Amino acid sequence: MNLSTRPFAVEDVLADLARDLGPERLRRAVPLAPYTTFKIGGPADLFFEARTSEELARAITAARQRGLPYFLLGLGANILVGDGGFRGLVIRNAARAFQIDPASHRLRAESGAIVFPDVIEAAVAAGLSGLEHYVGIPSTVGGALWQNLHFLSPDRSRTMFIEEVFVEAELLTAEGERRTAGRDYFRFGYDYSVLHERDDVVLSATFQLTPADPARMRAVMAANLAWRRERHPPLETEPSAGSIFKKIEGIGAGRLIDGCGLKGTRIGGAEVSPRHANIIVNRGGATAADVRALIAHVQEVVERETGYRLEPEIAFVGDFGPPPA
Repeated sequence: MNLSTRPFAVEDVLADLARDLGPERLRRAVPLAPYTTFKIGGPADLFFEARTSEELARAITAARQRGLPYFLLGLGANILVGDGGFRGLVIRNAARAFQIDPASHRLRAESGAIVFPDVIEAAVAAGLSGLEHYVGIPSTVGGALWQNLHFLSPDRSRTMFIEEVFVEAELLTAEGERRTAGRDYFRFGYDYSVLHERDDVVLSATFQLTPADPARMRAVMAANLAWRRERHPPLETEPSAGSIFKKIEGIGAGRLIDGCGLKGTRIGGAEVSPRHANIIVNRGGATAADVRALIAHVQEVVERETGYRLEPEIAFVGDFGPPPA
């Protein structure tokens, strides 16, 4: 998916948009690299941080009404922002409130709530199970539904999906209406939900959890986190977007890439992780151009050696031309 933008004049919308969102809250020329897990990306022409679901809906509506290109940013995982930045409005979803109903064992969270540690830790502390498997995965609640967040158990016996505990979500539809949608609407699949095809936005979501022993859940979390840390480069020291390519015909992309001897391959500051072949890491100073060139190289080699054409899993956001002067 390529989330590119069309040209527009900032001055044409700035004053009008500032009236809706607040002049002190609407920022200009904000570098996006610090807001992504890849630590790559040029500036957004306009930037607004929504702190509640109401602010989120207001910002999206304001952009839509003006025909202004916008991008909704969560934790910034699974994306590559172009070196030229984003021509339009980036709305950072920092709507992170959530609450647990002890009677129904349901957890309701705004879409910007951080799955780990915030939501998971609260659920486990309340003795409620269903989310602890997703420990260590960088995602907001909205992002979890977008991609049907999943985790392969350490013994590789089963894959757990967020849809299994999902009940319903409040949406801001592409038509500007508020509605509640259940599981059938989302048409969940592997790395997929209907949100990939629609402009509906999740404002909040509800999950059905079950009572469980917190000590048992913490043991599961520790095992899952250790498994992830053993196999995935740490974001703190090796920034990445997560998995770069999708599975193909049930075969993991990492297996194909590793089989072609591409671990450690480097272009500029971007490197195929020696630890996980389906992850490209930023070794320092990597540009989006470096990453795109490395992606193309990996695709070319894998297709030549195996006959499989790998398809990117990450989203390409913004302008992939040179950085603004």
